[in-house]
Amino acid sequence: MYKKEIYVFDGDVPKKAIIRNYTKEDFHDLIRIQQESFPPPFPSELWWNEEQLTNHVTLFPEGALCVEVDGRICGSMTGLLVDFDPLHPAHTWEEITDNGYIRNHNPQGNTLYVVDICVSPPYRKLGLGKWLMQSMYELVVQLNLDRLLGGGRMPGYHKHAHTLTAHQYIEKVLAGELKDPVITFLLRCGRTPVQIVENYLEDEESLNHAVLMEWRNPFKKSGGERLTP
Repeated sequence: MYKKEIYVFDGDVPKKAIIRNYTKEDFHDLIRIQQESFPPPFPSELWWNEEQLTNHVTLFPEGALCVEVDGRICGSMTGLLVDFDPLHPAHTWEEITDNGYIRNHNPQGNTLYVVDICVSPPYRKLGLGKWLMQSMYELVVQLNLDRLLGGGRMPGYHKHAHTLTAHQYIEKVLAGELKDPVITFLLRCGRTPVQIVENYLEDEESLNHAVLMEWRNPFKKSGGERLTP
């Protein structure tokens, strides 16, 4: 099981944080964080439920992470293994994550796919999301996977959709002319764009668009043996 102690900073004040695998005892807090992180108009039916969380800790506990600050759980990140074909990248969130239930988790998959990442708003200034992402990169390296992959929402797009296509919007984000709350964050975490996907997820702010963004394993042993968790 995974457990890492780090210091994060609230301004200039260091605070101890713990990143670890979440368990059934954490379900109530994990659902609370979802509610705080994804308020309306985000669909409430997409918040975690206990059956989904049970599958996370049963089918792939290594990919179920949470972060604590001062003993309070304030963020989480969940992944599953899939066999991703870069030549056929298009998919929906529902298809590739089994609607968050991850019953399609493939222990022999080549890619760690991000099902979800969220941090409670009062704690976002501490940089916890970036530390959760870093912890998932470590899992990619440990298992000798090809990549970490996930669909990044484009919540700033609805403000510009009347003048820009989704591709033009992302081009301006990549050029630094616009900032997007999610895409810019993922870029800062080391993720790179692969493709824009339409109808990825029901999401009014993104007009249902998402950007597939990956982190390639720099230590990948070409032709090497996969390590089964």
